[in-house]
Amino acid sequence: MIEKAREWIRESRRPVALTGAGISAESGVPTFRGAGGLWRQFRAEDLATPQAFHRDPKLVWEWYDFRRQSLKGVEPNAGHTFLARWQMRRPEVVLITQNVDGLHDRAGSRNVLKLHGDIWMVRCTVCGRETRNEEAPLDEIPPSCADCTGLLRPGVVWFGESLPPGVWERAEDAVDDCDLLLVVGTSAVVYPAAGLVPSAKSHGARVIEVNLEETPVSGTVDLSLLGKAGEILPELLR
Repeated sequence: MIEKAREWIRESRRPVALTGAGISAESGVPTFRGAGGLWRQFRAEDLATPQAFHRDPKLVWEWYDFRRQSLKGVEPNAGHTFLARWQMRRPEVVLITQNVDGLHDRAGSRNVLKLHGDIWMVRCTVCGRETRNEEAPLDEIPPSCADCTGLLRPGVVWFGESLPPGVWERAEDAVDDCDLLLVVGTSAVVYPAAGLVPSAKSHGARVIEVNLEETPVSGTVDLSLLGKAGEILPELLR
């Protein structure tokens, strides 16, 4: 099946890659979900909401500061590197990610469509100014805007919020037009991103899935490769 996937990648003219938490988990990034995803007995779903931020911005920022610090020592793995090299060789490759950790950027990928935002970006809740902030730990919790002293929030999409309109539209357009969709490390259950897989199929694209275990879309894709992205993806570029 590896050879077949390799052949399809070579033949593709408008390839798209969609990545999820699984690819970053191989670098040691926690998923912050489930029984092992507790922080001070809070679930991610209870902290990553506009309501939680309104109630206690300091608590929410303490969690994000913890997450940012945990990412400082994490390096991109061979899966991230494969995708960056693929883009270098073939600039037409569109990379869409559900991850906010910035590992694709650090691996060398460019123009990444970040559906859920970027944990290293901050946005002022008063003037709306967006800036990059890589302090970890943060000097001030909660941080304030350098322009207007307003309260800053993480530049990520919280539960209950819409995806960034421009980014989502570009992702949809890329998938509607692609002839190959490579789905890596995503559970394919979080919508609307999960809808990109059936969308690609409905437009006639081949879909290759790379994941540690079967997902709800494994039975509908053209090829499902089980294993670590850091081991399988480099094989696909050979």
